[in-house]
Amino acid sequence: MRVHFHGAAGDVTGSMHLVEAAGKRILIDCGLVQGSPEADARNFAPFPFDPKDLDALVLSHAHIDHLGRVPRLCMDGFRGPIFTQRASADLLPIMLMDSASLQENEAERANRRRKPNQPKAMPLYTREDVREVFGQVRPLPYAQRTEILPGVELVLRDAGHILGSAIVELFADGRKLVFSGDLGMQGTPILRDPEPVAQADLLLMESTYGDRNHRQRHDTVRELGEILDAAWNDRGNVLIPAFAVGRTQELLYWFARHWDDWDMARWRIFLDSPMASKVVQVYDRHHELFDAEAREVWRGTPNPFRLPNLRVTESAEESMAINRIRGGAIVIAGNGMANGGRILHHMRQNLPRRQTRIIFVGYQAQGTIGRRLVEGARWVRIHGHDVRVNAHRHTVGGLSAHADQAALLDWYAGFQPSPPIALVHGEDLAREALAGEIHERHGVEAALVRPGDVLEV
Repeated sequence: MRVHFHGAAGDVTGSMHLVEAAGKRILIDCGLVQGSPEADARNFAPFPFDPKDLDALVLSHAHIDHLGRVPRLCMDGFRGPIFTQRASADLLPIMLMDSASLQENEAERANRRRKPNQPKAMPLYTREDVREVFGQVRPLPYAQRTEILPGVELVLRDAGHILGSAIVELFADGRKLVFSGDLGMQGTPILRDPEPVAQADLLLMESTYGDRNHRQRHDTVRELGEILDAAWNDRGNVLIPAFAVGRTQELLYWFARHWDDWDMARWRIFLDSPMASKVVQVYDRHHELFDAEAREVWRGTPNPFRLPNLRVTESAEESMAINRIRGGAIVIAGNGMANGGRILHHMRQNLPRRQTRIIFVGYQAQGTIGRRLVEGARWVRIHGHDVRVNAHRHTVGGLSAHADQAALLDWYAGFQPSPPIALVHGEDLAREALAGEIHERHGVEAALVRPGDVLEV
């Protein structure tokens, strides 16, 4: 068994690893590169392998940095099966259609500003390209060992990151490869905890927060309530960049749990997403994946997705109307790194206002507008316009969907014996810190792989 690393090897987005085993070629993840100035060029670049030669694709979960280039892969000739967990299979068309729509809109916007000597902008793929993918998807349950190709077996375990997220176990040639996917924190609302795995011949493990620990969740939730109260007293709006799957659901969960003590009824809450109602339907279909407490909350009043003052805005006209509100609104909109999508329109209107609060509840990749705001930028460029930042900024790390250093080390410690490990899905400072801790505790030298590296299992 041989693993070729092609994405999220030294950075956080663009997850993509190619496995050669039992005479077959299996790709694990095919994610969109996000954040960096070179992201578009990398996404349009030819794949470092021939997609026509792939026998299967395995997707760990339905975030765009893990599946966002799948339509491009199929456009370039991949015709094999796409295996993913059942809930991820339900989310896949929603996420990819939204991604295609955003890319079509961005290309149209760029062409309106195009100078006569500039080439016409093209989307990476269109909604029609996405529809061509659906027939290749093969949903799988958790914990079922399945022969996906002759001599190759697959098991998906719950990763506790988002609904349907999976730890990938691949068996071939008498060896076992484990890919952590993105691991969630223990005790994350709604989701079950990441499953332990006891044995691997090689482990590929994410390291997004390999150099730090999150605040305790109860402290974070208390802080969130305090931010909302301060924003109300200042008569301002609250902007929350959040991906449509994951943090959005947790935020609504906490709004429902603290409905009375946070006086949530006074707010106008907007879930500004053209795909939000579709995501709600997927959650409603997969209550079996919730933890016990979340099942109780979903049966209670108010239901997180049906708060009496929650408005799901699907059309562009409804979204634009929100910007006429000068105070008392909570706006949850994508994308989560504030590098595209509807959140940018709200930021353009609200960032110059000192009454505004902007809350970051997830990882902000290098090069994104979200990262620049977190790092204190006083000006950001949005849709070609320079926007002054006077808004209050809050980074609420305790709501992260990713395991922190302590949680990653605890999960790794569950393997007996400690397997060889390659750290992926992390910037170098995070990977180096986590590698040092692993070596000190377990005597294992973690590989800090780069694109183009190959490891034998």
